[in-house]
Amino acid sequence: MATNRVTGHLLLRERRQGPVWYLHYRLADKRQVQRKLGPAWTEKGRPADGYFTRKMAEAALRAVVVDAERGTLAGSQPRSGRTFEDACAEWLRYVEAEKQRRPSTVRDYRNTVNGVLLPEFGKDTPLERITTERIEEWRERLLDEGKLSRRTIQKYLVILHGILERAKRRKWIASNPASDVERVTVRRDDDFNVLSPDEVMALARVAVSEQDAVIFVVAAYTGLRLGELRALRWDDLDFANRIVFVRRSLTNGHEGPPKSGKVRSVPLADQAARALDGLSRRPMFVAPGDRVFCSEVGAPVHDDQLRDRFYDALAAAGLGHKREGSRPMVFHDLRHTFGTLAVGRASVVEVKEWMGHANVATTEIYLHYQPKQESAAKLTEAFATSSGPAETVYPTVYRTAENGAELSATESVESPVNT
Repeated sequence: MATNRVTGHLLLRERRQGPVWYLHYRLADKRQVQRKLGPAWTEKGRPADGYFTRKMAEAALRAVVVDAERGTLAGSQPRSGRTFEDACAEWLRYVEAEKQRRPSTVRDYRNTVNGVLLPEFGKDTPLERITTERIEEWRERLLDEGKLSRRTIQKYLVILHGILERAKRRKWIASNPASDVERVTVRRDDDFNVLSPDEVMALARVAVSEQDAVIFVVAAYTGLRLGELRALRWDDLDFANRIVFVRRSLTNGHEGPPKSGKVRSVPLADQAARALDGLSRRPMFVAPGDRVFCSEVGAPVHDDQLRDRFYDALAAAGLGHKREGSRPMVFHDLRHTFGTLAVGRASVVEVKEWMGHANVATTEIYLHYQPKQESAAKLTEAFATSSGPAETVYPTVYRTAENGAELSATESVESPVNT
């Protein structure tokens, strides 16, 4: 019947990874739809897996047109009447009320929705008009502009996917157009700044107050996040059993559960315990429910001001160089300091639990800081020649012979294999 007439054609578009086929078709209710089919095979011979020749693409288009005319094609049903703004509002309600995300997380989501997604896609846009092609054009534009980091673009796409997936579950759309959008890869960087135990204590010695000295030590020797330190109460400390209970976190003025959503316990090392014991002798704000780290009136310590004093202390301790270069040291690196020191003495699984990581893969970033003396000795033995003991060659500028004379670049000192 004429009322069920569906028409369509193929589009071949150049993308970063090569040419891609798209199906463009008009449904019986006049809606125009573009759908990504897959990478185009433009060479001779049999196509590689996942690629489409022109004939294969034409066959796929014919199948779509037939299904649309029969009314069995997903998305060809009548419109839901829902807009993109409706989908955003529903998803924000869902993550706050049903998924119970932290208030700070919900605020971040809301800021992204109101400041980025709604202006880009339009609050009154019918959901059916948000296609894979439209999302991919936006993704490539952001990457080409180079104004945002890949991680930020990845975050935007993840939120958009969640919004449309929720709309799909509510049956407002038949499929999620963001599901077929190419992911933005983000290279994980496992490099960060850490302090040695001597540097931690040097930092504490130059702190402008006893409280700052203690918070630097506790951050480095318990691995608590800044928000968890700001929310710490005296009754969270069990000195007798040497435990710190991490029950809450304070972020952007709102107190809630820790990032993991679970209460955890961290061993209270002697260095941290001594510092906290000294702070507990101050004249005020030492009741069980009082904050360990607080202002002059017992309010939470100001996070930005604390960071500034941390940077000043680094400079005063002769560690100002750690604030230079492409990766300047930040307060959060005190948590990394804990991770690197702890993984040298405890298992990765134990450190994961102490730091409140969701999975062990996050904790494994500290593995390359584990001491390698034993492994190096084994390799030294493996690399030794059969003619005699292994030789350790020392660069002239770093080592001297036992009599105090410098060794030349070709001289060496014999040492036992397992020394």
